[in-house]
Amino acid sequence: MNLNHFKKTLGLAGGVIVALAVYLTPIEGLPYEGRKCLALSLCAVVWWATAAMQAGYTSAALLGAYALTLDPAVVPPVRIFGMWMSPIMYMIIGGFLISYAVQESGLGRRLSFHFVHRYVRSYRGVIISCYLLGFALSLLIPHPWPRSFLLMSVMLSIIGVARLGPADAGNIGLAVFAGSAPTSLVILTADSAMNNLVGELVGVPVTFMQWLVHIGPLGVVASAATCLGQLILFRPPKVFTLDRAEIRAQIVALGGWTRREKWVCVILGVAVLFWATDSLTGLHPGWIALFAALAMALPFVGILDAASWRHVNLATLLFLCAAMSIGSVGGASGMNAWLAKTLMPAGSDGGVATFMAVSVTVCIVVHMFLGSIMAVMGICIPAIVVYGAEMGVPPFAAGATAFLALTLHWLLPFHHMNILVGVGEDGGGFSNGQVFRLGLWQVVVGALTVTCAALWWSVTGLL
Repeated sequence: MNLNHFKKTLGLAGGVIVALAVYLTPIEGLPYEGRKCLALSLCAVVWWATAAMQAGYTSAALLGAYALTLDPAVVPPVRIFGMWMSPIMYMIIGGFLISYAVQESGLGRRLSFHFVHRYVRSYRGVIISCYLLGFALSLLIPHPWPRSFLLMSVMLSIIGVARLGPADAGNIGLAVFAGSAPTSLVILTADSAMNNLVGELVGVPVTFMQWLVHIGPLGVVASAATCLGQLILFRPPKVFTLDRAEIRAQIVALGGWTRREKWVCVILGVAVLFWATDSLTGLHPGWIALFAALAMALPFVGILDAASWRHVNLATLLFLCAAMSIGSVGGASGMNAWLAKTLMPAGSDGGVATFMAVSVTVCIVVHMFLGSIMAVMGICIPAIVVYGAEMGVPPFAAGATAFLALTLHWLLPFHHMNILVGVGEDGGGFSNGQVFRLGLWQVVVGALTVTCAALWWSVTGLL
């Protein structure tokens, strides 16, 4: 058995030991079904944190264990597998298909090259463009991972043209992948998985415009602050020369606009229109995303075909279902109420400032050890919603506070999947050290954003 297998085996054993310890220990105030839910949930969290198995397999194991061991009279199957009945799941499926279509058509690459050729003049300009293009592409690609890899393919061309060294090139890669965390906050559909999970966990459906009003400006603040941190922390190379003629040659090589690119523009233009007016039409963004993907599969459009289904990540869907299930099952079994009393301080006299400070602290401490944002959301957000209710904080404001704290926090790549998928030479070329350096700055960014949230939500009426 090699070292990697040994570590994973220890992780598996550790999860089982934790589950047995919780299950066999009577816990005051925690109902029996809640104790089983806590034991199974902690086992899955340990497996996720230690990568004992690929996340999709751990998620499937948790869902199966819930279904087999919990009393259906207390926790009906809809509580466990309800995510598959939600339009959120189909928004994510549609998001994967749309992302593939935009990449396959060449539209995203064309737009990125044109932007770089017209506006980028310096190394710092390249860093800033990573954030601006990341946001612009979020209007077309509703998932940050494919968006980042597409943008990175453009940045690799720039890195080659400018003949940058590994450290300077890695900083650009870090801007692409780490920058996708704050830029994904601006619009609801920028991250079809994470953003929609907030409303699902707190039980308050959120429209495109509601997200844009309440969260969008905070995403802009966080994006600007994260970008500023990179510009301050990472010095530009002494010499930076961008051969604009070579960039122009890259654009010419793409040729004229193709039929596929035009179709993608038309279909996504209609989709964005419907997303922006979902509060008027009553159409959930998930159904809009799904039908936009289906439109790309029409015979006379021909962007998506049978092989395109391979780009729908089933493991991610199972992971999302499991993360959502922890909160839903925890509510039905009594686990969430117990966690709220255990994790949160007693009393409710501190006001909004105390609520936010406590909530952010709890989220960051739990996230430091567990790593997975979605797993921590499933555990912490329901408890924070209960705690917030005692202090007069509306459910969405409570859940959004926890979400902002989590999605803007990292110290190491495993703390944020948007960063983890890009670390190393096969991704963005940045190192763990560069991630850690920017991660320390994110403490400031997170505190600033949550502070702005308290002020902004008092203006918008959310608080």
